[in-house]
Amino acid sequence: MKCNDVTGARVLTAVVVWLLLDGTARAQETRVPLVKLPFALADTMETTPIVFGGRPLLVANYRDDTKANQEGYKQSMYLYLRDLTTGDEISRFAEGHSFANAYVHGDQLHVFASEGTDRDWFQSIYHFTTTDLQTWQREPAIAREGNEHLFNCSVCRDAQGFLMAYESNEPVTFCFKFARSSDLSRWEKVPDRIFTGERREYSACPVIRYFAPYYYVIYLHAATADHPGWTSYLARSRDLDTWELSPCNPILAAGPGEGINNSDVDLFEWEGRTYLFYATGDQATWAAVRVAMYDGAMQQFFAAGFPADKPGVVVSTRQ
Repeated sequence: MKCNDVTGARVLTAVVVWLLLDGTARAQETRVPLVKLPFALADTMETTPIVFGGRPLLVANYRDDTKANQEGYKQSMYLYLRDLTTGDEISRFAEGHSFANAYVHGDQLHVFASEGTDRDWFQSIYHFTTTDLQTWQREPAIAREGNEHLFNCSVCRDAQGFLMAYESNEPVTFCFKFARSSDLSRWEKVPDRIFTGERREYSACPVIRYFAPYYYVIYLHAATADHPGWTSYLARSRDLDTWELSPCNPILAAGPGEGINNSDVDLFEWEGRTYLFYATGDQATWAAVRVAMYDGAMQQFFAAGFPADKPGVVVSTRQ
């Protein structure tokens, strides 16, 4: 089902209720009960669901990966906004950028994205803002260091201001780092904190949220003996230094028809339920975004990943 076939977030709720009553939907085999909804959004990968002005919207990006490492690859990239109720495209912006992430603050929509190139991967992260969803302002956000390349990022608010987790290919391909801001415009990198998983392993596509006293991150983990494809893991921390991995990991893993990955998660809360948008595909020739639902508030969803009687593995980001 293409994006413009989506009939609205309220309909998603009705579909879920029908599935649960019918008994044809299965939750993930984990202690975090997620129901994968029976539709897909084509022609996109990294997405952020948001609520802006009371409307559920999707911030997404398009790029033609068949042109990767060729002339014209950067020109194929842009970001766009889509109304999740009507399916209508609202605007296109940020040509030449990809890996969109969005954050709503008051009457402003803030979007962060990496600048693409034709032949040298992705570089620094830029900040786009709008109040009318049509006119956009652009400014630098996170500058790459040396030959580093930056990709996905995610922003949340905490007691100190705003926190960003951003993906890098150094020192581990891939890992994520942190930056802080008081105004979503000027960012300062958090020194000596790099999330590299349990054994300096592939840790990509972070999405970060804060519910006191914890920061929660969902990130992409490479294949394991039990899960041959890419899966999504959950971790939490009180201080950005020591992190506890959820004993329920992976919280998302590819099922029938989903290829080899459940990746690039982002999420929002709508009418008391939490919706996780995630990418599927074969990492080469096809991709689609699907949605999983948790029947409760986002804070409850994250807490469900850490049952009191089952502690998880503890890791450090201190370098």
